Amino acid sequence: MDAERWRRLSPLLDALLELEPRAREASLAELRSAEPRLADELAALLALEDGADNFLGTPLVAPLPGARPGTQVGPYRLERLLGEGGMGQVWLASRADGLYQRRVALKLLRPGLADPGLRLRFTREREILARLEHAHIARLLDAGISADNQPYLALDYVDGEPISDWCARRGMEVRPLLRLFLQVCDAVSHAHANLIVHRDLKPSNILVTPLDEVRLLDFGIAKLLDGADLPDHTRTGARAFTLHYAAPEQIRGEPVSTLTDVYSLGVVLYELLAGTKPYQPRHKSDAQWEEAILHADPQRPSQALQRRAETGPEAAQALQRRARAVAGDLDNIVLKAMSKRYEQRYASVEALAQDLQRHLDGKPVLARPQRITYRAGKFLRRHRWPLSTAALVVVVLATALGLVAWQSRQALQDAERAQAMQNFIVTLFQDAGEAPGDQPVDVRQLLDSGVERGEVELERQPVARAALLGVIGRLRLGLGDHADALELLGRQSRLLAGVDRAPAGLRLESAADLGHALRVTRQARECVDHMRELQPLARRQERRMPRQAAGFHTQLGRCHRALGEHDLAEVHFRRALALRRDRMPGTAGIAESIADLAGLEADAGRYAAALRGLEAAHAQLQSTVGERNPLTIRVLREICALRARAGQLHEASVACAGALDTSARLLGRHHRMTLELRDEYAGVLDRIIDPAGGGSTGDHSATATAAHLADPAR
Repeated sequence: MDAERWRRLSPLLDALLELEPRAREASLAELRSAEPRLADELAALLALEDGADNFLGTPLVAPLPGARPGTQVGPYRLERLLGEGGMGQVWLASRADGLYQRRVALKLLRPGLADPGLRLRFTREREILARLEHAHIARLLDAGISADNQPYLALDYVDGEPISDWCARRGMEVRPLLRLFLQVCDAVSHAHANLIVHRDLKPSNILVTPLDEVRLLDFGIAKLLDGADLPDHTRTGARAFTLHYAAPEQIRGEPVSTLTDVYSLGVVLYELLAGTKPYQPRHKSDAQWEEAILHADPQRPSQALQRRAETGPEAAQALQRRARAVAGDLDNIVLKAMSKRYEQRYASVEALAQDLQRHLDGKPVLARPQRITYRAGKFLRRHRWPLSTAALVVVVLATALGLVAWQSRQALQDAERAQAMQNFIVTLFQDAGEAPGDQPVDVRQLLDSGVERGEVELERQPVARAALLGVIGRLRLGLGDHADALELLGRQSRLLAGVDRAPAGLRLESAADLGHALRVTRQARECVDHMRELQPLARRQERRMPRQAAGFHTQLGRCHRALGEHDLAEVHFRRALALRRDRMPGTAGIAESIADLAGLEADAGRYAAALRGLEAAHAQLQSTVGERNPLTIRVLREICALRARAGQLHEASVACAGALDTSARLLGRHHRMTLELRDEYAGVLDRIIDPAGGGSTGDHSATATAAHLADPAR
C-alpha cells in the first residue's frame, strides 16, 4: 500500500475503530454503496485487527536489518540504540579505527526510505549541521556513507534527559524553568539566523545535561530557506514531524517557516508549565489529534493547572501556587505562540524570548493589551522596594509634618488660651484695685466675681470658660473651700463633656482636679468612678502629654489609697513615677511619686521602708528644685511624723522645724498649714522636754523653743 493511499485510509480506520460493532457494520455498508473498493480495504484492515493482537502497533517501515550492537558503520562501532523515528535510528557509537577515542550519537537512515531523494536530503542535512555552531546545539562531528551504502551522521553524544522529564523530576519552579527555556529559544534563534527550521521541536529533542545546560538535537529534517528545490517527502505519508507538537500548517501540508518552530516552542512551554499537553481529545487517535490541533482552542495553562489541582488533592496547594504564577503574562505568551494563524504568532523566536525575559524582569509583555492599569501595575511591582521605601519616607515625613502642624496649632491654642486667662485675671485684679474705699481686697469675693464675669465674657468660648473654672476651682481648693471648689470643678467637667474635640490635656487636668476635690470631701468612690472613664485617654496621651497623664495617675492612685485599694494605688503611682522619670527628668513630680509610694509603705506598717522613701523624695527635691517648693513641706511633715512614731524625737524635731520654716516663707506665718505645723512641732518639743510627761527635765533649748511657739509674740 502506498503512502498516499494510507493517508486516505488512516482517519477512516480510526473512526471505524471507535464505533461499536453494529454501528461499524452500518457505516461500512453505507461507505460500500459509494466507494466499494475503499470499503473492502477498510474491512480487510479491520479483519486483520481482529485477528492480530498488535497489528496496528507493527511499524509500516521495516527496521534497519544490519544495525545491532557491535556492527561497524564507517569508522564507528554501534554500542546501543538510543532512539528511532520515522526516518532513522540514533545509536551510541565509538570510533573503531583507533584514530581517537570518542563516543558519538550516530544517526542512520532507514533502508526503506533510502531512495535517491532522501539520500540527497541526508547529504544536505550534513551541510546544514556543519553550519550550526552553538553552545546549545549538538555539533556535527562527521558524516559519510558506509561500505554497505548506509548514510550516517556522527553528532555530539549528549548525556542528558528530555527537558520535560528533567523539570518534572526536580519540581522546577516557574522562574528557573523559564530561564532554562530561554536557552532553547537561543539555540533555535541561532538556527533560524542560518536559515534553518527545525520542524520537529519536542521535549525528546531538547536534552538537559548534568550541568543544567540545554542541548538541542535532530536537525535531520530541517530545510534550507534559501530557495533550494529539494524533493519534499514530508507530505507523502511518512511524517517528518511529531504530531503532538506539530503546527496547523504542518497538518495541512502547507509550507513551513520559522513561525512553525515558534508554534512548537509554545506547545513545549505549555507542557513544561502545566505538566500536560494543550489538547486532550476524547479518543487518542491521530484523526482526533489533528482535529484538535486544527480547530480546538487550548485551555490556558493556569486553568489546566487548576483542573489538575481539583483532581489531585495531594498536590493541590503546589499546583494552585503554580497556577497563580502562570496566570496572566505566561498564559498570554503561550497562547500567542500557539496561535493557529501564523500571522498572529510571535514574528520570531527572538520576539518570544524577549517577551519571556520581559516577564522575568517584571516589565509589560507584548502578548497582553497595553492598558495603563496593567503597565502601571508592572511598574509598581518592578520598583516595589524603591517605591515602598520612598512611600514610607513620604508617609513618615507627612506624619511628622502633620504632627508638628497639629502640635503647633495646639501650642498656639494653648498660648492663646493662657494669654486670654492672663488678661482676664489681670483685668479682674485691676478692677478690684480701682474699687472705692480703703478696705483690703476680699479674695473669695474676687474669685466669685471672676466666675460671674467669665460666664458673660466667655459665653461663646466654652473651652476658655472651662479653663477659667478649673483655675478658680484649684484656687478654691488651695483656700480650703472644698465644697465651692467641688461645685466649680463639677461645672467644668460637665462643660467639657458637651464640647466636641475638647483638648485632651484640659480634659485630663479637669478629671485630676475633680478627683482631688472628691477625695478631700471624702467621696473617694465617686472619684474612682469618674476618673476610670478617662483612663484610656490618659494611656493614649502618655507620650504627648506626660505631665497631664502623670497628674491623672497620681490623683487616681490617691483615690484608690483612700479606699484601701493599695494594689491599684501602687499601679498608678508607679505609672506616674515611670512617666516622670522617662519624660520629665529633673522635676518635682518625681519626688511626689516617690512620696506617694512611701505613703503606701506606711499604710502597710512598713515604717522603715516608708521613711527611706521619704528621705529619697527629700533628697530628690534638694537636687532638682531646691527646698523652696510646697512639696518640701509635705515630705518633711511626713518624715517628722514617722520619726516621732519611731521615738526619734530629735530627728523628728529637725524635720518639723524644716517644714515649719518652709511653710512660713512660702505660705505665710498665718496660713493654715503653718499653724498646723507649729502645733505639731510644739508637740514634738514637749515630748523632748518631758518624755514621761512629768516635769521639766529635758533639753533647755527645746524648752525655750516650745515657749516661743506657745507665745509667738515673744
